Amino acid sequence: MKRIAFISLATFYLLAESIQLRAQEDYRFDMGGGIGMTGYLGDANTSTLFKRPSWDIELLFRYIANPRWNFKTNFFVGGLSGNSADMTNVFPSEETFSFSTVFYEISELAEFNFFSYGIGETYLHLKRWTPYIAGGLGLTAWTVAGHPGVAFTIPFGVGFRYKPSKRLNLGLEFLMKKTFTDRLDGPDLQDPMGIKSSFMKNTDWYSTLTVTISYEFSKRCATCNYKD
Repeated sequence: MKRIAFISLATFYLLAESIQLRAQEDYRFDMGGGIGMTGYLGDANTSTLFKRPSWDIELLFRYIANPRWNFKTNFFVGGLSGNSADMTNVFPSEETFSFSTVFYEISELAEFNFFSYGIGETYLHLKRWTPYIAGGLGLTAWTVAGHPGVAFTIPFGVGFRYKPSKRLNLGLEFLMKKTFTDRLDGPDLQDPMGIKSSFMKNTDWYSTLTVTISYEFSKRCATCNYKD
C-alpha cells in the first residue's frame, strides 16, 4: 500500500508539473517586424498590381486571444509609385502622369487561424502552422509633389504562419488596402477621367506582401495549474 501511495503521489506530482509547464509556455502577446514589397492600383495603373513594385517595412504587436483568434496592431512604412505611360488606355488630354511617394500606415486587424495554432497542450490539437485571414481598419498618410494627404483604409487579406519554436513565429502576409481617397497618387491623378469618386468607384488601392518574424512574451498563466 505504501508503494502504491508513493507511486500515485509521484505520478500526480509529475502530472501537475507537466500541466503547469504547458501553461507557462502559453503567452499573451507577440511582437516583431518584417520587410516586403508593395503594389499600387489607381489612375496611373489600373490592371497590374505589381507593375512597379516598391518596398515596405512593418512593425507589429499582436494580442493572442486564443489559438484561433488574434488582434494585431500594424505600423507600415513603404513606397508606392506608378506611371500612366505603362497603360494601354490614355487620358482624354492624352497626357501621361507619374508619381512616387512614401506612405505611413497604422492599422488594427483581427486575424482568424484556420487551425488551432501553437506548441504543447496536445488535448487542444495545436498545430505549428496555419493559414489565416485578416481584416480591419487603418489610417494612411503620404505626400506627393509637396501635397500631403491622409485617408482611412480597409486592409484585408490572407497569411501563413509557422512556429519553429515555442515563442518564435515566422509569417508571410498579403494585404490589400482600399483607401477612401482618389488622391493617393497625387493631385494630377485625382480625377483625370472626369468621373466622380464614390465608395466603390475611382478610389486608389495599394497592397503589402511582407515576410515577418515575431517573438511571444508575457506568460498567460504563470501561477495557475490549468487553462480553460
